[in-house]
Amino acid sequence: METKTIKNKNNTAITTERISGSEAIVRSLIEEGADIIYGYPGGAIMPVYDELYKYQDKIHHVLTRHEQGATHSAQGYARISGKVGVAIATSGPGATNLITGIADAQIDSTPMVCITGQVFSHLLGSDAFQETDIVGISTPVTKWNCQVTKASDIPAAIAKAFYIAKSGRPGPVLIDITKDAQMDELDFFYEKCTKVRSYNPIPKTDASSLKAAAEIINNAKKPLIVWGQGVVLSEAESQLKAVMEKADIPAAWTILGASAIPTSHPLNVGMVGMHGNYAPNKLTNECDVLIAIGMRFDDRVTGSLSTYAKQAKVIHFEIDPAEVDKNVKTDVAVLGDAKASLDLLLPLLNEAKHTDWLQEFKDLYEVEYEKVIKNDLYPTKEGITMGEVLKEINIQSKGEAAIVSDVGQHQMIACRYADFNVTKSNITSGGLGTMGFGLPAAIGAKMAAPEREVVSISGDGGYQMTIQELGTIFQQKAAVKVVVLNNDFLGMVRQWQQLFFDKRYASTEMVNPNFVAIAEGYYIKAKKVTKREELADVVAEMMASKEAYFLEVCVEKEDNVFPMIPTGASVSDIRLE
Repeated sequence: METKTIKNKNNTAITTERISGSEAIVRSLIEEGADIIYGYPGGAIMPVYDELYKYQDKIHHVLTRHEQGATHSAQGYARISGKVGVAIATSGPGATNLITGIADAQIDSTPMVCITGQVFSHLLGSDAFQETDIVGISTPVTKWNCQVTKASDIPAAIAKAFYIAKSGRPGPVLIDITKDAQMDELDFFYEKCTKVRSYNPIPKTDASSLKAAAEIINNAKKPLIVWGQGVVLSEAESQLKAVMEKADIPAAWTILGASAIPTSHPLNVGMVGMHGNYAPNKLTNECDVLIAIGMRFDDRVTGSLSTYAKQAKVIHFEIDPAEVDKNVKTDVAVLGDAKASLDLLLPLLNEAKHTDWLQEFKDLYEVEYEKVIKNDLYPTKEGITMGEVLKEINIQSKGEAAIVSDVGQHQMIACRYADFNVTKSNITSGGLGTMGFGLPAAIGAKMAAPEREVVSISGDGGYQMTIQELGTIFQQKAAVKVVVLNNDFLGMVRQWQQLFFDKRYASTEMVNPNFVAIAEGYYIKAKKVTKREELADVVAEMMASKEAYFLEVCVEKEDNVFPMIPTGASVSDIRLE
């Protein structure tokens, strides 16, 4: 192999190797620690796949059954590992099939690098076979993207992509690489990117804002913390716990923040949002200080902004300046990484006790328990509830499983009732609400953390959007536990139709296939539960399995998820029935 010595940008002598652009792509991925990547081959990316064949001992490529499955698997990989997920696809439809997963990763701040093949550079703009402007298409849903037409530009583009994807507020990046750039040669050397001009991923934390925040918290009578995924992304779990405990502050979470603090922690008062817990939603409008940490005041959390926490002083800990004052006006904004900011805040806080305030949460929990929780977990009616299934999974997993949920009623039930005793245990599609996310994301999560139990929870609707990924489970021998809560409806839409459209169930009733037979067709052990007395034993069998397992549970067809805040209503108007 031809080599030569050159000087890099730091004037240091380095040895280069003469290799193809496609080999440079693979070797750059290896340099960035990408041990598992997800994708689907095609003509415009074929040179890269030829190199992946040669590097099988260093990088494992997972053939998904659809490019969307590749992005969701990369997301699951990233969310449980904290690393950058990688998805790869060909040009045209292969590239456009990535878009849903990229958009999902963008709004949920998931670090992901997508590499797409593109037609030869001399054909760009000619409507060549399988040509599409994926850079233009993906621009609104990526943190950064670029097109590479020269082999010599490949290593720097990939280094920049990984740096941008992971640094600051994470997100997806796309690199589109023409086929000639893949086939031409370059003098290869690799340098990781450590900065990008005009890009400041972590704003400097201002000491005066920390002091102002601490003063407000120290004088609070009814403080409330609401934390989001920023705590998980910055690995600030222990810092958050220390702040909560020192200042004796009740803390609630958004769905993407779930699992940062164990469910059983006495100061963990549950989930906020449309189907969150009664107490933290109601008392948001009674607290005197609202401390938001790594969350963006999504509309599903706030309900009507005109009535949201108007009585409270608002402190916002946030890494992305664009989120500050975007939806909710803050009194104090503390910019910076959550872990570093909370470390600096802790010594400024006084020891405190808020016994009476915490009792208000306990009292409202009892109201919710009697009207909702008891009926979900210990029903007296004949049909199985979704909550019962989660209860049995909790028993068998001891709250240590990673729960990967799809989108719909089952998602809200999973977030509400799963016990999360280990961080990075709630993997779901939050901001985009992507049906079909759960199954492929569970594959990525299991492959990233094979030592962990990974349970995919889907409804019968979303499951069928990516059901083909059972083939990926079979081929990869990924021991995912796949649970479908089947109510023969698009349940969340049906619930809205019942409550707000006079029970006009337009296009929401499902005529479903034999799910067990389909799973068995992929050589996955499968069972169906229709009776309550069967549930505990079958869940135990599933959780004890060392291989993939499919479980269909037929649940009540017209059960609703409560509490519920109607769209546009105040969090104070949360309904229990």
